[in-house]
Amino acid sequence: MADVTASDSALRRFLHGLPGVDAVGLQARAAALGTRSIKTSAKAYALDLAISMIDLTTLEGADTPGKVRALSAKGVRPDPTDPTAPSVAAICVYPDMVPVARKALDGTGVKVASVATAFPSGRAGLPVKLADTAEAVSAGADEIDMVIDRGAFLAGRYREVFETIEAVKAACRRPDGTSAHLKVIFETGELSTYDNVRRASWLAMLAGADFIKTSTGKVAVNATPPVTLLMLEAVRDFHAATGVRVGLKPAGGIRTAKDAIKYLVLVNETAGEAWLTADWFRFGASSLLNDLLMQRQKLSTGRYSGPDYVTVD
Repeated sequence: MADVTASDSALRRFLHGLPGVDAVGLQARAAALGTRSIKTSAKAYALDLAISMIDLTTLEGADTPGKVRALSAKGVRPDPTDPTAPSVAAICVYPDMVPVARKALDGTGVKVASVATAFPSGRAGLPVKLADTAEAVSAGADEIDMVIDRGAFLAGRYREVFETIEAVKAACRRPDGTSAHLKVIFETGELSTYDNVRRASWLAMLAGADFIKTSTGKVAVNATPPVTLLMLEAVRDFHAATGVRVGLKPAGGIRTAKDAIKYLVLVNETAGEAWLTADWFRFGASSLLNDLLMQRQKLSTGRYSGPDYVTVD
């Protein structure tokens, strides 16, 4: 693949030369895949897989160390009555709560993720964004969820967005040479068009993103099946062109087991089975886990336990 990032003009030509998105076709395919049904045995597998892919999240101004510790305990053992229930992939918190989550999760296999770079707006100078990232990484974050400046992207300042992602990626490196994984959030609900979502996906992957992520969960429109399908096509095509595999994280608005399974079908049918792992696909969610647990209990007992049987986070 030619170096399309060598100059502003080359990057712009590449991004605007990407095929235009057939919105009607995209929405129709996402809707059709959403009607797929799965067998009961496959449903049990899908529920556990979805649980293992969750970034269990608390991103509120009222977050306390106690809440983060409680959420971490739930992430490690989501169903205290059933030790076979898998742990979630990660606990996602603000940078100042990373030390609390790190202490609670050490040795459990559950990752610590932290939002950074002036989340959720992305409107801050680069030194602030880098300091935000460095603070989280030094405190023990395994993963950084950064957010792009949508204003810069929509104004066509692609090089600025590209170089910011590169710089944040560099700030994810630790003194021992390892690096926290970088997830790049687009806030797709503010990008206006599917074409912009495709351009943002390729821009972030070219800049070194380990994951691309739909949303912050802080705006009215978050993850949707069509947008997720489009981003799955992007990571699939990027892998085919470069040999580099990039993960995907839809976030915000995915609240039910039924919805989660629809997204897993999208992954399998679009990017392929290789992406059906927490290494390459995540759900950004706070309430989804409870419904997955209730559906899991129903499959094993034949009874629907209801929301009183799970914690309110």
